[in-house]
This record gives sequence, structure tokens and C-alpha cells, in this order.
Amino acid sequence: MSRLATFHPPIALAALDRALAAGGVSDLDADVPAEVWRRALAGPAAEFLSRPGKQLRSAVVRAGWELGGGAPEVMPERLALIIELVHAGSLIIDDVEDGGDARRGRPALHHLVGVPIAINTGSWMYFWALGEISRLGLSDARELVLHRAAAATLVRCHQGQALDLATRIDELAPGEVPRVVAATTRLKTGALCRLAAELGALAAGGAAATTTAAARFGEAMGTGLQMLDDLGALTCAARRAKAREDLGTGRPTWPWAWVAEHHPFAWSRLSGLARQVRDGAGGADALADALAETIAGVGRAAIRDTLDAGLAALTRTVGDTRVTQQLAAELRRMEVSYG
Repeated sequence: MSRLATFHPPIALAALDRALAAGGVSDLDADVPAEVWRRALAGPAAEFLSRPGKQLRSAVVRAGWELGGGAPEVMPERLALIIELVHAGSLIIDDVEDGGDARRGRPALHHLVGVPIAINTGSWMYFWALGEISRLGLSDARELVLHRAAAATLVRCHQGQALDLATRIDELAPGEVPRVVAATTRLKTGALCRLAAELGALAAGGAAATTTAAARFGEAMGTGLQMLDDLGALTCAARRAKAREDLGTGRPTWPWAWVAEHHPFAWSRLSGLARQVRDGAGGADALADALAETIAGVGRAAIRDTLDAGLAALTRTVGDTRVTQQLAAELRRMEVSYG
């Protein structure tokens, strides 16, 4: 069975060249020397877009397109590009705001080009993505629908990022943690994956029921993706730096939500360890190990339930098709890739 995802770094770099060329979505002022543009924008953007990602959102775009009735061989390349650009921009900005050190196997962009240029590059990618919608060749009415969906998603993603940046475990009651974590996930990762499915289905002219079902699946996949990211940071040694970052800042993540829901008697002990980590009196790795031991089983069950429920709901609307089977394979691959 072929994979749904088809968007690779060489495609992104070629798209960058087209966007910056004369007549492109973001064509550059020819009066400015090329070397200046390279330092200011083209170089930083190319540096980040050359890094291979998991392409999970591209897979959801293609699934939405095919579910909406689009032929696989004629899906506009720009559809996957749009969602990948929004995601890339969000990662660059997120690394600045979180003080991240690495992304996709290389130093975070702000460590290479400085914070101001990194912020501008990430923000520019949002607007480049919106500009690409007008190049899809859609009717004015359908293009407007895509623009509205993209704009609404950017609003929600920034609301979710606000929650992620502003809330801390020791500022919430245990009972509040699951709701805050779920809302943050729904507004960030969930919203972006929802947009991926919507872009594909809407561009293909899919029926309203199909588009809604695809969008809901995308949101469920995004939720499961965030759960995997949070749990894998604890259980996968190669991703432990992410756990140290989350635990060092006291960020509410899914492991804390699962502790609050399923192991309330462990909350006091673990949150005490978290305070020690933030105060510099305890080790983040010891806390990560304790959290993983407490909730790994619960977390994996929650992830599987979330992904299964999302796929089952989609299948009830569109049937058991080649696309739903490919999505099931993508979900399994996603679970493995996050450790």
C-alpha cells in the first residue's frame, strides 16, 4: 500500500524558488542585491525547509483531497505546501518562544540566524502559505472558503500557543489540568491537522458531510499526535531533551493530565518533584522516569483510543476505503516514529 505523504524537502525548496522569483507569491525587489535577500530571507527559509519532517500533515491533506473526490494524480502540489509552510513557520516561532535548542536534527533556526530574523522568517511563512491559496486555480467562492478556514486556524493556533506559554502546573488545580491540556491541544496541533484535512476536501469540492468528517478526523489525529509527542519525550531516550524542556518550565502536558485523571494519589509526589526541578534542586530525568513509570500504560491506551475513535468516526461517514486503510497505516507509522 502506497503512503499518502508525498511532500519532501526538494519540493519545498523548489516552491521557495518559485515564490521568490519574479511573478511569484512573494517575489523579491530586484533593486536589492541577491546576497542581501539571501541573508535576510531566502537563506534562513531554505535552511529550515531543507530539513526532513515526518510529513504527517501532508498525508492528511492528500487524504482529504481523495475523500473529497479528487483524483490522486492531480492533487495540486500547493495544497500540501500550504500546510507544511504553516507548520514550518509555527515550529520556528515555537522554538524562539520556548528557547528550543534543536529542530529536525539541526540547531533551532534562531541559533543560526538570530532571534529577529528567525521570527520574521517564521511569520513570513504564514503569509506565504496564505498567498499560495490564490495560486490553486479555484473558483473565487471556493478560494474564499479556504482563506476563511486558514485564517480561523491561525487564530486558534495562536490562542493555543498563548495557553501553552502562560500556564504552569503549579498554577492549576489538578482537576483543571486535563481541561487546559485538552484545550491547548485542540487549539494548536488539533486545529492544524484539522485544517490539513479541510484544505484537501474543500479544494476537491467534497460534500459538506465528507468535509466535516475529514476535518474531525484531522483534529483527532492532531490530538493523538500531541499525546504521542508528550509521552515519547518521556519514554524515548533520543527525545529526552524535549522532556527536560517541558518539565523545566512546568508546562502542562498530557502526562500531567493523565496523572490528574488516573493517578490522583501520585499527583502530590510528582508535582513536588516538578517544583524541585524548576527550583534547580532536582533532576528532570528522574522526574521524567517517574512520570513515565506512572502513566506510560494509561497514555498509550489513551492514544490508541483517540486515534481509533477518530478513524472509526471517519469510516462511518465515508466507508472502509483505500484512503481510510492508508490512514490507518499512517497512524501506526506515526506511533512508531514517536517512540
